[in-house]
Amino acid sequence: MGERIMKSFTVVTGIAAPMDRANVDTDMIIPKQFLKSIKRTGFGKNLFDELRYMDEGKPDQDCTGRPLNPEFPLNFPRYKGATILLARENFGCGSSREHAPWALDDYGFRSVIAPSFADIFYNNCFKNGLLPIVLSDEVVEKLFQEMYATEGYQLTIDLHTQTVQTPSGEAFSFEVDAFRKHCLLNGLDDIGLTLEHADLIRAYEAKRREEAPWLFDAVK
Repeated sequence: MGERIMKSFTVVTGIAAPMDRANVDTDMIIPKQFLKSIKRTGFGKNLFDELRYMDEGKPDQDCTGRPLNPEFPLNFPRYKGATILLARENFGCGSSREHAPWALDDYGFRSVIAPSFADIFYNNCFKNGLLPIVLSDEVVEKLFQEMYATEGYQLTIDLHTQTVQTPSGEAFSFEVDAFRKHCLLNGLDDIGLTLEHADLIRAYEAKRREEAPWLFDAVK
């Protein structure tokens, strides 16, 4: 089985797209019928499935011919290729499915900006290379209004300086835990962190093999 690689996050400049509603839960982000796979890829086509499409989505379905909801923002040409999602309070509430950040990441989003997040979703984002940014209601509202007023509206997120910069050059600071920041900057998930100590792990296994060879002989 191939080694999992999490994308690093340093500086991202990209189009911002809106999810202009509060309390978006994980079932809305990726509906329950798509949770059969434990792979971290392939979920992007079903992100916000019930909102994006006019019909009911099914697992392993080819989505290219499905009727799109013309009123859903991610289907608007102006938001094509968006990598930053603007959201409202309590984003990612509901069940604790890790598939939610998988779907956002697979679609192409690198960051979600909101006034608040559900705790489990917030933690899962960092483990999957997605940066959740908490900004005040007032700042988020300002970003929404600027985005709606400007087609192709882009934000620049700099994790090193912990800032979100608008096209006019205005910058807003955000907080992030130092350890989580280190992991994102270096593309380290839980497995990646463990593999940083691969030499020590191999040395320990070699020592144990010498001390208790019968344990290893029993494992074929």
